[in-house]
Amino acid sequence: MAVNPKKPFNELPLLPPEKDIETRRVLKKAVCAGRALAELKGLGETIPDQALLLNTLVLQEAKASSEIENIITTHDELFKAYTAKTGQFDPATKEVLRYREALWEGFYALKKRPVLSTNLFVKIVQIIKENNAGIRKTPGTTIANQATGEVLYTPPEGESVIRDKLKNLEDYIHAEDDVDPLIKLPVIHYQFEAIHPFSDGNGRAGRIINILFLVLHNLLDLPVLYLSKSIIEQKGDYYRLLRDVTENAAWEPWMLFVLEALEETANFTRERIIAIRNLMYETMEKAKKELPSRVYSKELIELLFRQPYCKIAFLVDEGIASRNIASNYLNELIKIGVLKKESIGKEVIFLNVGLYELLSKESNVH
Repeated sequence: MAVNPKKPFNELPLLPPEKDIETRRVLKKAVCAGRALAELKGLGETIPDQALLLNTLVLQEAKASSEIENIITTHDELFKAYTAKTGQFDPATKEVLRYREALWEGFYALKKRPVLSTNLFVKIVQIIKENNAGIRKTPGTTIANQATGEVLYTPPEGESVIRDKLKNLEDYIHAEDDVDPLIKLPVIHYQFEAIHPFSDGNGRAGRIINILFLVLHNLLDLPVLYLSKSIIEQKGDYYRLLRDVTENAAWEPWMLFVLEALEETANFTRERIIAIRNLMYETMEKAKKELPSRVYSKELIELLFRQPYCKIAFLVDEGIASRNIASNYLNELIKIGVLKKESIGKEVIFLNVGLYELLSKESNVH
């Protein structure tokens, strides 16, 4: 079927795809991706305080996912904005923080009611965009080449058309069939992108749905997969393969691309978790040796690894120390080189130097 990129694609085929997507190569790749995810999930279960992973890894996923849409912030701005209550942060940083909030909202909603629904998709986009956006009602949304302005794709138009396609997507997500969830994931991701149900925020909502789908099927316990990193490193291929499904029903290359990205990012995320854990244990040893015994506690060091920046209130909230004593503890950690003091507005925050350096390493997924 020839698709006219300038005409709304209201004929977008419903799911499941007519073509057999369970090819030998796809099945083989799904096994590899499944194994990598199982290893990541297993490692997560060995971490005593999972908050260690959640803030740092989820913030990095938020940053990378937003970067795909050209919403750019730095690690430093992001971690500072997450910790500090004062200080003026730019709109891009605030938008990235809202992505994190939307991912959590989706995760908790799924725990209460294990359903990926249109209402949940709407909620996710509203949090990302900080508005009351609903399903697109007005015509005119197109996907264009940012450099040339050439229209590459026009998604379906008309609220009832879009809602029908979303209903079909929901049915496919929750169908009781024998298709491996990992084989369904690239199909779901393509379909959501092709429906493009919102005026803005579709890409980020789609990537949140990917992670929630893995949680829904117990392939992840926590939303800690750093999946957008792989996509941003291969942005050209990502968009080209998406378009090839639309224009030529070329499912296999797209499926292999997504499964490969899943496998690579599961391995990358696992390695990053191990590195964070090892650094935390090294820091505990150093602190045990070099800090006054009244200061050192395992709980204190674990708290410093929940995110790169810490503040006095965190120690007070955790019941580790009162305000004055907490300040003293953090100053002792500055003396041994674990922390560095910074000011944002009227607020003083403390940087975990080693953790920040580790998280800022943009080592390749590949």
